[in-house]
Amino acid sequence: MSELTEQFSELSASPLIPSLPDDVTLDIVARVPRSHYPILSLVSKSFRKLIASSKLYKRRYQLGITQHRLYAVLCNSNTGDFSFYILHKKLNCSNRLVHVRSLPPMSSRGSYVPFGSKVYAFNDLSALIFDCTSHTVHPISDIPQRMSYKVVNAIEEEKKIYVIGDSFCHVIEEGGGWWKGWRKAVTVFDTETQSWEPKVVKEDMAVGLGPFWSDSVVMDGKVYLKGCNSKRDSFVYGPEEKKWELMGEVMNSKDWEGACVVDDVLYYLDCSEKVVLRAFDPKEKCGWRVVNGLEESLVAETAKSKWCDAVSYGEKKLALFFPKKRDDGRHVICCAEIGLERCHGGEIWGKMESCDVVIEDEQSELVKCVTVTI
Repeated sequence: MSELTEQFSELSASPLIPSLPDDVTLDIVARVPRSHYPILSLVSKSFRKLIASSKLYKRRYQLGITQHRLYAVLCNSNTGDFSFYILHKKLNCSNRLVHVRSLPPMSSRGSYVPFGSKVYAFNDLSALIFDCTSHTVHPISDIPQRMSYKVVNAIEEEKKIYVIGDSFCHVIEEGGGWWKGWRKAVTVFDTETQSWEPKVVKEDMAVGLGPFWSDSVVMDGKVYLKGCNSKRDSFVYGPEEKKWELMGEVMNSKDWEGACVVDDVLYYLDCSEKVVLRAFDPKEKCGWRVVNGLEESLVAETAKSKWCDAVSYGEKKLALFFPKKRDDGRHVICCAEIGLERCHGGEIWGKMESCDVVIEDEQSELVKCVTVTI
């Protein structure tokens, strides 16, 4: 009996398709687009177990057949509930964010980071894994030390998640007054061993009186952070050197909040003067670029938006979430999918592939959006 057939014996005592071996059925189903799985799960109880099994997604990964799925955490301003939603993509229909009811309410103090097919959620001390193949929750060990104002970032090459925040504060005397001084701490979660590294690294770094970060991303194996202090400085943290570095004037010149990274290039929607999608490649010396080909479509869709969050949506693609006031006066949340193409000479061109109203509930506010690979 093959290994795959043995795996299927755990799912069902009877064959999925009587005329075919179960391992052949597995390979067939693994090649079917995941958007068809809800319909396949209605065929029989055996198929329903197969669609919910991690074995199917492991086989898809082995075959190199994966898809990017987008999730969002939304807050209901009336109830204060934080909930997970998934972006449902349908042929010839508008995309929609749909509530994942099998996942429990989220913490208002949670920080979220995707890794592979999972989303890791870190609260004040507790931590959880959301398995996006089965929409189930699994607890992991608590954060070793309480950390405030934290951000979390995954470096997939290292298979580690870096939690950066304030582990403590102390009072200092300065200029004839007393002030709170902050020091940063970094702790690391190993996704292979599912455990925290034993040492919490406390880092000396002057960040002014404000400990907050407005955004953080990973590029080329390093964590880039945008500060919320009076100078709005950008910093980079190198995990190998365990060292902070203040970024240069060029990167500090833009308030890159709501940013994402696609192919080690940082993108964010700049609405400060005219609406443009900007790009920054730390390996180049040319500074910020404007993504060409999007000017008219971005202005038309994002006019009067107060904020915009970008998220990587696979290779050469990103999604923009932004609020919009419709003609009937209702406030909605939209999602625009943008394809990216890098030309010789460094120019970047974009194409808006779709733009849909994904949430019509005026009480819903976007907290975080992440992309997983399934």
